[in-house]
Amino acid sequence: MKWNEFKKGIHTGLPVGLGYFSVSFGFGAMAIAQGLSAFHATLISATNLTSAGQFAGLTLIVAMGTLWEMVMTQLVINSRYSLMSIALAQRMGEKIGFLPRLLIAFFNTDEIFALAMARREPLTVPFLLGLGTLPILGWTGGTLMGALAGSVLPTDIRAALGVMLYGMFIAIVIPPARQEKPVCIVMILALILSSLFAWIPALQQVSAGISIVLCTVIAAAVCALLFPIRDEEVAE
Repeated sequence: MKWNEFKKGIHTGLPVGLGYFSVSFGFGAMAIAQGLSAFHATLISATNLTSAGQFAGLTLIVAMGTLWEMVMTQLVINSRYSLMSIALAQRMGEKIGFLPRLLIAFFNTDEIFALAMARREPLTVPFLLGLGTLPILGWTGGTLMGALAGSVLPTDIRAALGVMLYGMFIAIVIPPARQEKPVCIVMILALILSSLFAWIPALQQVSAGISIVLCTVIAAAVCALLFPIRDEEVAE
């Protein structure tokens, strides 16, 4: 049973692992171009697993930023993961221990969270561990390959690889949005809010990490009020 659940997680996480490989390839190549070694670039990806956070961190490293600047930048950019971890923890229930939760929280990225929450069956430790295995390997392995490739690839190709992350996330969100009205509405609402933060001058002063958190909380809160889930539906 546990092995079957792990294999299901592996199968589900395969597309994310492939997408992460492409995106992290660009990070590895960029890290080498900025003076980091292949070992340090790979070590960053193996211990972080966050695209925006790593690119922002690399910029600070190159700019010789302080440790506090690094801490605050990562806290703001990655603060949305705390919301996703809380939501995922509610789906897992009380049977999953503390240490497995820490490991699962480590690879709780946007795409992995979306796939986990979209699962109809109960979330189990083997499934979640399988779900995160290939993305971790893809992200770390892609960084290593990109670092080794260095500046061999043209700059335009390396920049294009970064777009893969957004295409992969759209591919995850669109199918459930077409099937369920609440998902579609929360997606449209989040898109409108995100556009306001990008276009309105006063809102442009808000950092990217904070704007993501605000868009998530507002869109989720509105849809929670409009489409509440009854207790008997949760029990099922």
